Amino acid sequence: MSGFSSDERVLFVHAHPDDETLATGGTIATLVDAGSEVVLLTLTRGERGEVVPDDLEHLVDDPEALGNHRAGELAAAAEILGIRDHRFLGDERARLAGRQPRAYRDSGMVWLDASKADRDELVADDESTPVAGAPDELDPESLLAADYGEVVTDVATVVAEVRPTAIVSYDSNGGYGHPDHVLAHDAASHAAEVLGVPFFAIVDPETESPHAVRIDVSPVLQRKRDALAAHRSQLTLDGDTIVHSGGQRSRLGTVEAFERRRAVERPVASVDSLGAAAKTAGGGMAIAAGATVGALGTVNHQFGLVVGEGPLAIGVVLSLLLAGLLLAGLRLVTRGRWLALLAGAALVAVVALMATLSPGGSVLVPNNPAGVAWVYGVPIIVAIVVGWPRVQRAVNRPAIR
Repeated sequence: MSGFSSDERVLFVHAHPDDETLATGGTIATLVDAGSEVVLLTLTRGERGEVVPDDLEHLVDDPEALGNHRAGELAAAAEILGIRDHRFLGDERARLAGRQPRAYRDSGMVWLDASKADRDELVADDESTPVAGAPDELDPESLLAADYGEVVTDVATVVAEVRPTAIVSYDSNGGYGHPDHVLAHDAASHAAEVLGVPFFAIVDPETESPHAVRIDVSPVLQRKRDALAAHRSQLTLDGDTIVHSGGQRSRLGTVEAFERRRAVERPVASVDSLGAAAKTAGGGMAIAAGATVGALGTVNHQFGLVVGEGPLAIGVVLSLLLAGLLLAGLRLVTRGRWLALLAGAALVAVVALMATLSPGGSVLVPNNPAGVAWVYGVPIIVAIVVGWPRVQRAVNRPAIR
């Protein structure tokens, strides 16, 4: 993507209006000035965004009106940057042939476990901890609620028609974890890989990676400023500082950077990214799984094999191993503690219930080494697996919407 020429044809894939200018506006203007062809694909109209000026505050309660307003802002910004080919995903020019046109709506987002201070600096880093996630309730017409295959094929349709020499979108973390940004990366990078097009992720201009492509946008910085000003519903400019709708501030830099990446396997959604119904169903299944393992282990923990001069307590070993695997699997797959905690609580409760002494003593859990190991081993395993810390690298976290 370096050494721009009229032969360059670059497809930019962004999630919402204003993202194209914030992250790549200078590069787009530079490409246009070099005679390169630029195509912008925006996945949503930003219907769930916040609003900065008081005179537009009424739009917050009308997602359709806000989306239409932001689409108008995007059209103005695109004209300033020189973009002549802009498409919204799902429109006739960005939809698989034979499908009815549709609009993918903004999924919205919530801040996760991060204080406002953690969100003061915009740093693109695909290894950083996401600070944004999906809301509890998703609009059924939202991008995140759509079938992933449908989204990818619509993006791929644009790629096949445009035949770009490069595709640009976010890193695998979406910059800071916004679910629409992450999905934009996933769909764009997969379409790029399938169709054999180089994919470039937006990265921190201050990255030390020797493979990063850095674009000096200082010659077109005023045009980027003007394009940013067109998005007045979302941000304001304070000198060289961009002030976002939530009050976060980021620097208007003179360099934009990208790095060639391959598509990564789309991760399983974390519990935080699921809706309320999915969380309830997942919690119920976790409780059922924990109770089942607790019952099976209690019934079978006394099983032993005679080896040499004495029995080998294989039953309790396998039962404890099964309990540990269940809890560890839930933590690894969901990338969180809550489902593992629910399963662990059910596991401990069932074991305690079945081990309760009757007047004649518990038949299922006798007072022998295997019984003691099972009764005390289960809560110990639960405490270790659920409480084990998730080791994370300290990072500066991004903050724009």
